[in-house]
Amino acid sequence: MAVSDPNTDRIWEEFHTSVNMTGEELRRWLLTDASGEDALPASGGVDAEGEQIVRLLNKRRTDVTSSDLELMERVSGFVREQLSDPRPEDDAWRRRLMRVGHDPLGPGSEPIDL
Repeated sequence: MAVSDPNTDRIWEEFHTSVNMTGEELRRWLLTDASGEDALPASGGVDAEGEQIVRLLNKRRTDVTSSDLELMERVSGFVREQLSDPRPEDDAWRRRLMRVGHDPLGPGSEPIDL
């Protein structure tokens, strides 16, 4: 049985608290025109960071790498920062959050206290 790392556990929990969309929900969102030009490059497919987040959402905790942990911390910090000044009437604000897997109109979207 693998020994759990407290730092990895903390980052994992923060990320999965910040991101309230499943990998499949995020992938479908990123492939829509509504997600914006940044999320759907002219070359087709999903932007690199969005695809990394989708993969992270489908990983087991024991399989995350150090670069995964860095991305998880960046995403958690971004969501926390955006939710500190909620603007539900601003479509661009919602799209920015949804590009990283947080739907501010979805369940579990109250301000995050991490």
